[in-house]
Amino acid sequence: MNRSDHPRPHRALLLAAVAVAALNGGCAGNSAPSTPTTTTSDRQADVAERGASVMPFDLERTTHRFTRTDTGGVQTVVADDPRDSSQITLVQQHLSAEVERFRRGDFSDPARIHGTEMPGLATLRAHGGRITIRYEAIPDGARATYTTDDAGLRDALHHWFDAQVSDHGPHATR
Repeated sequence: MNRSDHPRPHRALLLAAVAVAALNGGCAGNSAPSTPTTTTSDRQADVAERGASVMPFDLERTTHRFTRTDTGGVQTVVADDPRDSSQITLVQQHLSAEVERFRRGDFSDPARIHGTEMPGLATLRAHGGRITIRYEAIPDGARATYTTDDAGLRDALHHWFDAQVSDHGPHATR
């Protein structure tokens, strides 16, 4: 549920304008020729748009945190306003359902948002129960803790976390 006062297309255009200004050095005197490329901001705008069809909460009112650990990692999604009960409920419902799917190796939602070539995704899909994933509701959102003894799976989780931080831009932190 994205609020109508935060339309995605306007944010995407703003992100694209900021990216163009940054690539051009932010000044009119830059004489370097420009070439069309897909910028990080373009990708982040695309990810935010696809994410709105998968995640029921508003990315503009929530933050994802991806913290690596020696045994996997912790994914936390919180409402930016800890009194925003509607966003908190949506985050908790979504992450709880995702954890159930992830336990079965179903990572189709991240693939829909980030693409099937997302770093770490193929390895995570094939985990075969070798990752323990624990869900926890917290006062301002929800948390998923991923634990494994398998170094390859841990590395895949770390790559997956890094890709999410990069793709979600201002909506995600480490």
